[in-house]
Amino acid sequence: MASLDVIPNMKARVLTIMASRGQDQHLVRQFARKYGLDEKWRASLFRSEDAEPLTCIVPSFGWHPWFSHQIYDDTCPVSSDGRKPDAIQHYMSVLTPTPDHDDFINSLPEPEPFSELLAQVRNDLEEFPYALVGEIGIDRSFRLPMHWASDEEANRDESLTPGGREGRQLSPFRVQIAHQRKIMKMQLNLAGELKRPVSIHGVAAHGIVYETLKETWKGYERVIPSKRKSGRRSSATGTKGSVTSPKPVISDTTGETTGSKPYPPRICLHSYSGPPDTLKQYLDPSIPAIIYFSFSSLVNLSSRTDKAVAVIKAVPGDRILVESDLHSAGDRMDQLLEDVVRSVCDIKGWTLTAGINQLADNWNRFVFGQQCWDQSSRTINSQ
Repeated sequence: MASLDVIPNMKARVLTIMASRGQDQHLVRQFARKYGLDEKWRASLFRSEDAEPLTCIVPSFGWHPWFSHQIYDDTCPVSSDGRKPDAIQHYMSVLTPTPDHDDFINSLPEPEPFSELLAQVRNDLEEFPYALVGEIGIDRSFRLPMHWASDEEANRDESLTPGGREGRQLSPFRVQIAHQRKIMKMQLNLAGELKRPVSIHGVAAHGIVYETLKETWKGYERVIPSKRKSGRRSSATGTKGSVTSPKPVISDTTGETTGSKPYPPRICLHSYSGPPDTLKQYLDPSIPAIIYFSFSSLVNLSSRTDKAVAVIKAVPGDRILVESDLHSAGDRMDQLLEDVVRSVCDIKGWTLTAGINQLADNWNRFVFGQQCWDQSSRTINSQ
């Protein structure tokens, strides 16, 4: 929380800051109003010759799966008269194994209706036109921390944003996957409606994350002409190796959507830890969203395993993003960003200059979209 004040002095030119829970949504909002990307700052991102670097942030609003248990789905009332569930009833229904003692449940915050939280996320996205949705997702490994002992809570570090683990022991309780999927999917639908990119957290849940995303774009898949059909079309017109229809059969591949859709136009799988084989399903050309894969030194390259190297090598160069995956801004974040950039360039066989330009281009396309990026690039280059 306190580290946000050092953002203007960082080497990084722009940061994407993720909200995760009730205690930090307003902090992201506050600093977005202070350092948020506007048209002037956005234009400066395309000019490397600017004398004065402008540090700004792109905010992201949403509820992380670690805190999804604090939300109840009020679109499906649990009682016949539509009343909200009490805290004990709610937590017993979404936690596994079912808590068998009241002390733990009583230490948890009063659950909030998702309709109200989603309305606030919508308001934030409308206030900040370049804001993302995130960090959202599914985590099968996460366990809730135990409640505070009275002396521990009294001596906690006040500089940290409340709501985190802060060294507490872990309980045996996890959030049921069905509940995590429901919360994730409703946020994906909102991102699709407002045409915003999303940042996805997935731990020990690569298949479940993919299936949840797939459900949102079901029925919207791109139509890919088969080679056989393309050959028939060419033969019928007496041409060879060309298609004569005025428009390609394949739908737009820029990650832009016309009108509201139930799926987001662009998706980042952050600190992606899946195996190389799972990349194929996300790179299927029939998927109407553009999928990016982000890597960090902390999660992916701390030990530079063969698996991490193989995945980075396999990801197309225009789909790679980098991140710090760190909870505090400052010098260490700058160093982690530099480290992961150098590592990715080394693994991909890029020169540092070429890699930096490619990664910057990827980030701009992910955040702003292909058309928006192209228009801005043309505007700047014409000046």
